[in-house]
Amino acid sequence: MNAIASTSDLHALLAAYARTSTSIISDCLDRLPGAPLTPFHRIEGTMVGTALTVKVPCGDNRAIHQALEILSPGQVLVVDGGGDISRALMGDIMTAIAQKRGAAGIVVDGAIRDLATIGKGSFPVFARAAYHRGPYKNGPGDINLPVSIGGMIISPGDIVVGDHDGIVAFPAEQAEELLQRCLGTEQKEAEMMAQIASGTYKGAYGAK
Repeated sequence: MNAIASTSDLHALLAAYARTSTSIISDCLDRLPGAPLTPFHRIEGTMVGTALTVKVPCGDNRAIHQALEILSPGQVLVVDGGGDISRALMGDIMTAIAQKRGAAGIVVDGAIRDLATIGKGSFPVFARAAYHRGPYKNGPGDINLPVSIGGMIISPGDIVVGDHDGIVAFPAEQAEELLQRCLGTEQKEAEMMAQIASGTYKGAYGAK
């Protein structure tokens, strides 16, 4: 498959993925990728963007501060905290910085805090847990390298989608072909729902 031709093509694809769901995408990727993270924001739509990845030591957020300085509009800040929840890696201040810079959202495989503030807003923030205890700021850390988020590998520039059901990511080069599969699955599910409503549904496997 050819790579995405232009930035405008990518923007159109991202907009299309904002109208689908992580469950559909995951099913169309053989149900392999996905991260069981919780949305801590007020959900008003689907988060879609391209990944800016960060890997940090457990409980240390120095590299996240550095990543915020280069975060671009439309990117999802993806933080590999190793799943450690002993200290919060981010709170409302860092979240506000990311939002101000035009980020599409935040994904943290670790803990966050300041839920009273984050939970009032619709800026997407997904994490493994919440905990009040703050982080160290000693480093080191790495930016823009493949990371593991709940066992799902996310590389810089991958498309990241998040909704009520969690997070899924995939290479941008797969986006056009994958979208067609997603649209096909959505059509089949719409037909099933119509059959259920009319009383003609025969079962997922065509059983009579």
